[in-house]
Amino acid sequence: MRYPRHNAVLKARAIAGTHVVVLAWDFQREVRTQRLQGLLGFAIERSEYDREGRRIETYWLRGMKRFKNKDKGLPAGTPVSSAEHPIQTFQWGDYTAKAGRRYRYRIVPVYGQAKNLLLDLAAALALPVRTEPDAAQGSGGGRPRHDVYFNRGVIGSQAYARDFDNAVPDVGNPQSPEMQWLSHGLFEGLLGFIARAADQRFGLRAAVYEFHYQPVVNAFAAALEAGADVKIVYDAASDYRVGNEAAIAAAGLDAHGAVVRRTVTSGIRHNKFIVLLQGGQARAVWTGSTNISAGGIFGHSNVGHVVWDRAVAAKYLEYWERLSQNLTDTKLRPLNNAATPLPEGLPTEGSVTPLFSARDVKPAVTAGAAAPATLQWYAERMAEARQIVCFTVAFNLDAVFQQVLARENDVLRYVIKDDPLGSGESLGVDRDVIFASGGYLGPGWWANFLAERDNPLNSNDYIHTKFMLVDPLSDDPLVVTGSANFSRPSQWSNDENMLVIRGDTRVADIYFGEYMRVFDHHYARYIVRKLLAEGQADPDAGYLKEDPAAWTRAHFDARSYKSKRRRYFVGP
Repeated sequence: MRYPRHNAVLKARAIAGTHVVVLAWDFQREVRTQRLQGLLGFAIERSEYDREGRRIETYWLRGMKRFKNKDKGLPAGTPVSSAEHPIQTFQWGDYTAKAGRRYRYRIVPVYGQAKNLLLDLAAALALPVRTEPDAAQGSGGGRPRHDVYFNRGVIGSQAYARDFDNAVPDVGNPQSPEMQWLSHGLFEGLLGFIARAADQRFGLRAAVYEFHYQPVVNAFAAALEAGADVKIVYDAASDYRVGNEAAIAAAGLDAHGAVVRRTVTSGIRHNKFIVLLQGGQARAVWTGSTNISAGGIFGHSNVGHVVWDRAVAAKYLEYWERLSQNLTDTKLRPLNNAATPLPEGLPTEGSVTPLFSARDVKPAVTAGAAAPATLQWYAERMAEARQIVCFTVAFNLDAVFQQVLARENDVLRYVIKDDPLGSGESLGVDRDVIFASGGYLGPGWWANFLAERDNPLNSNDYIHTKFMLVDPLSDDPLVVTGSANFSRPSQWSNDENMLVIRGDTRVADIYFGEYMRVFDHHYARYIVRKLLAEGQADPDAGYLKEDPAAWTRAHFDARSYKSKRRRYFVGP
């Protein structure tokens, strides 16, 4: 949900997801020049309310950056109040919000000197906000309903270093504090979905790649024991086969005929979806990027996405039936194309469109060959953006997207990739393309920051989500999400599923907030690592600026992406 507010001095907008609230603000044009004089930043106050509307607490939000010569001696990694060390930007993310709660944020301009701050309370702007519940409420007005669960995906963080002393997570105990923090509701949402198959009235049809996190495998077994009709197509052709079959045997699923081995060797068997049946009919589907592994649920960034729509779920059930026949990609391709044809241009407003792979034909000669039709279709949607694109890349950045990103325009295009750009990957020179790769802070990399740890649960360490947002803050956003890595093999040979969701602002707001959380986290680390490698590290980069012009200039420089971010995020 979006919450715009304004007064004579400020205008602002809050974009509320489930566990993230993005705040953006600006001075009113008539007073901007005057108000920027001597501006040291902004303090943000947060009040939280219970379900009856009673205020629980009020406090100033905290950040990590502080003035160099103020509050010396604080231990590294200590968060500081924005009323004492103000936020020097025009947007901020509250990443500690709870789902389905009421909040009130108050944005306050700060002037004076670092050790004698003046909070301009008369100019303060308050924004009442209600975060989205994890599970969608109501009927959806005839539209599909969506439940969306993101894990943290940032074990290499100040919060994990501070709260858990960079401990190796105890994957055998998902109820431990560090595992619950890493899950962020994803593990609980997954178990909750499986548990809906509570008796003989229900069924589950799953298609999985990695299927070896025992607590989740056991949850399927519990549904089976409760009388539900459970069938699971699993990858039995890759190195994951051994772990998958060990977990299946430990849960006793193999003894009940609940598993179907998928042994074709073309591509990879990369799906991660579960169809919930009731009375033999498809009712809902769980999909997204999350493998049934400790690393998938608790390690690198992932999402679980539930669609409550019988027509969409029925498409997935039909796809599952094809997979259960162990068909090759050659045989699947025409069936998947017929069942989920590629839309001509944008899909219908308010629609949810599944796209199943294998679907596109691999060219006879791959060198310099045109992109698969589906990949080209995604790139065309990216090219249609008017203000903002948010794009995640787990592995390679295909040339078809590089061509779009290299075009000069005024669209802010955020790209986050698990690792740095490799050979043959380029983003062009447009200043409005903002790139980050995953990483963590090493010892002494940034003043007043703790050393962080790597991710011990995955070889693909940081970014595993596969989604694209096109104009997510508009009234007609486009969300593309699922299991496919926006790669050529994902279209012509792999088992994959994607959802194209048009016009659902609730879904877009949740994805946007989580995207900015992960992007901003890794962007800071990417820049620090890059400057260190180039020998250009600034020892004062971790401190706030005491000269107002030194930090405000970029936010009003037409050549800087920060200027467009200020305008686009706050809205009209």
